Amino acid sequence: MAGIAPPPVRLAGVALHADGVARRGGNEPPGGLRYGWTTGACATAATKAAYTALLTGEFPDPVEIALPKGQRPAFALAREELRDAAACAGVVKDAGDDPDVTHGALVSATVRIGAAGGGVVFRAGPGVGTVTKPGLPLPVGEPAINPVPRRMIREVVAEVATRHGGSGDVVVEIAVDGGAELARRTWNPRLGILGGLSILGTTGVVVPYSCSAWIDSIRRGVDVARAAGYRHVAGCTGSTSERVAAELYGLPEDALLDMGDFAGAVLKYLRRHPVPRLTIAGGVGKLAKLAEGHLDLHSGRSQVNPALLAELARQAGAGGSLAEEVGAANTALAALRLCADAGLPLGDLVAERARRTAAGVLREAPVAVDVLVIDRAGTIVGRAGPA
Repeated sequence: MAGIAPPPVRLAGVALHADGVARRGGNEPPGGLRYGWTTGACATAATKAAYTALLTGEFPDPVEIALPKGQRPAFALAREELRDAAACAGVVKDAGDDPDVTHGALVSATVRIGAAGGGVVFRAGPGVGTVTKPGLPLPVGEPAINPVPRRMIREVVAEVATRHGGSGDVVVEIAVDGGAELARRTWNPRLGILGGLSILGTTGVVVPYSCSAWIDSIRRGVDVARAAGYRHVAGCTGSTSERVAAELYGLPEDALLDMGDFAGAVLKYLRRHPVPRLTIAGGVGKLAKLAEGHLDLHSGRSQVNPALLAELARQAGAGGSLAEEVGAANTALAALRLCADAGLPLGDLVAERARRTAAGVLREAPVAVDVLVIDRAGTIVGRAGPA
C-alpha cells in the first residue's frame, strides 16, 4: 500500500475556471479563493481507480472523473492496495479555501466483484455513517452515501466495465479515515446518521464559503423532524439559544435546527415543507438583523442597524436622549441594556419585528412562529408570537 500523503494545498491538480474548464495548476476561481472537491467526488475518483486496478492490475494515477456539470478534474491517489479479490484506492480531500470539516481527510473506496446481476452494491466502511432515522433521502439501514454520489459511482463503474471488460457487478465500500470522530462535529448524530460521515455533493465542487453543507443539514433536519411527526421545531443561532428553547418547550434534540446565520434557509424550506410551529431563538444582534429583513445573519453579510434600534426604543417609550443613546450604542446588546435599565421592552419589539419578517418569508405556509431573544447568559430578554 502506498503511504498516505499529507494534504497538499493543491492536491486536485486542476484549476476550475469561470468557464467551467478544468486546467492544470491550482483550482483558483476568479475571486482568489480556491474551489474544492466534495467527498462524493473523491469517493467517485477512488472507486474508478480501484475498479480499474481490480480489472487490469494497474491503478490510474492521477484518475480523472466527469462531474455533473461537465468539469473533468484529475485526482492524485494517496492509497493503493491490490489483492486477489479486492482493490482499494484513496484520495485526500481538498476542500479548497472552504472551512470544511473534511478537508484533508482520506476518502477510500474498496471494490470487490459482486453477485452476477447485482449491479453496484454500496457498503459503509470505517468512518462512513449508516442511516437510522426516516426522513432522509436514503432508507433506514443504508450507508450514508447520498443519491448524487451514488449515481456518479455507478457511472464510473459502468465506464470502467465497458472499457476493460468487466460485468459492472461490484460491491463498493466507501471509508473515511477518522470519519467517526469528524462526524461528531457535524449534524449527523442528530439526524440519525451513526458511525461516521455522509458522502455528500450534488455538483462535485465545493464553493468556498457557500455553506451549502450547512444549509443542506438544515433541510435534512426539517425532513427528519417531519418524518418523526414533530409538530414543533426550533431554529437557533447558537448553543445557548438552543439550550433555552429545548428547556422552555421540552423539545427533543432532533427537533432543534442548528440555524446559525441561515434564517432564510430555515424559513424557505419550511415554506415548502411546513411544520405547524417554529420557534426562532437567538441573540439580540442577530435577531435585530432579522427584524430589519436580513435573512443571512452573518456579520460579514449583514449589519445591525442602530437607527432601527433607536426607532424601536422610541416605540417602547424612550425619550429623545435615550433614543439617541440607543442609536449610538456600539452593539445591539448595549442598546438592549440601556432600554432594560429604563424599564423599556426593546427585546420584545425586536422579537415582534423579527417574527413579522419570518411570517413574510413563510407567506401562506401553515407555520405559527414565535421568537425568543436571548442574552449571553441564556436569559430570555424578548418574546413575540404564540405562547
